[in-house]
Amino acid sequence: MRNGADGTRTGLAAVSTALLAMSRHLEVRDVLKTIVVSARELLDAEYAALGVPDDHGGFAQFVVDGISEEQWRRIGPLPRQHGILAAMLHQDTPERLADVRRDPRFGGWPAAHPDMSDFLGLPIRDGEETLGALFLANKRVGGGFTEEDEALLGILAQHAAIALTNARLYERSRELTIAEERSRLAHELHDAVSQKLFSLRLTAQAAAALVDRDPARAKGELHQVAALAAEAADELRAAVVELRPTALDEDGLVATLRNQIKVLDRAHGAHVTFLCDGVRALPASQEEALLRVSQEALHNALRHSGADRVEVTLTRTPGGGALLRVADSGSGFDPLTVRAAGRHLGLVSMRDRASGAGGRLTVQSEPGAGTTIEMEVPGG
Repeated sequence: MRNGADGTRTGLAAVSTALLAMSRHLEVRDVLKTIVVSARELLDAEYAALGVPDDHGGFAQFVVDGISEEQWRRIGPLPRQHGILAAMLHQDTPERLADVRRDPRFGGWPAAHPDMSDFLGLPIRDGEETLGALFLANKRVGGGFTEEDEALLGILAQHAAIALTNARLYERSRELTIAEERSRLAHELHDAVSQKLFSLRLTAQAAAALVDRDPARAKGELHQVAALAAEAADELRAAVVELRPTALDEDGLVATLRNQIKVLDRAHGAHVTFLCDGVRALPASQEEALLRVSQEALHNALRHSGADRVEVTLTRTPGGGALLRVADSGSGFDPLTVRAAGRHLGLVSMRDRASGAGGRLTVQSEPGAGTTIEMEVPGG
């Protein structure tokens, strides 16, 4: 146990370090893991866990620290809300036990579960709502958990509630943004494909009317039907890729880009390639912005430039950020008319996305020499 002013300063410094670690993350899963790791380190415990309850007697998420992945796999399914775990979700006060196995609420654990004795747990609450519960076991220094440990964990839990609430609000705002984006894309898809299909119908009708009296013109109209059908198919392919991207939360930016570029390479005549060098996981806002900019740049290259080759590279910058580069061998355009081209090619939107993620966008192009679009985001 810490003693006197030195102990207080040490404890406060440790709490400060833990709170700073939590504040660096916006994703719920990252915040949960950081809370668990911080709690275990702060209280010098062998094991720590955090359970987020669902509405069906189980846990929507259950994060652990101090147990290997192999051991966690052997333990089996997530625990249910029972015994001590349930108590922490339905009471306001901490629970500090010298030996959890002797508590009448203790119901045992799976065979692969590590043996635990001294225990400290408390709920994480936001007003009347219980967001989760923290559980710690096996204090490394003999004597079990102390009143000071309980107080420190209480401070951590209060800030954990704020961090979790902020992360939930952030993810909700992202969901709303994605929903708005999908609505916009669906509207654009409806307009674009409707126009193509309307032209396709009129052209087919004209070909049918001409087939007997002017076969040559009818043949020309049928060629136009084929071209319009191909354009409509391209619109649909592009929309499917943009409306249904692989989940960034599950696969990350690199895998998402690689999968989408494989689809585009198969769907278009141009050869589309992807190369990644040393890029690690980035903040969610940066990954989403990089993905959307790459999609816009690829759309321009494949639909408007006439390129037969498009190269996409994602490299790590010296500061730990990332540089996205989309280069095509297409027709290019005159930078002096970039304002006019900007709206047509979505450059304004791309610049806004880059700026919103704390990055910058550069465009290099000239007639007959292709176009290169680069977006760079800084490291964390």
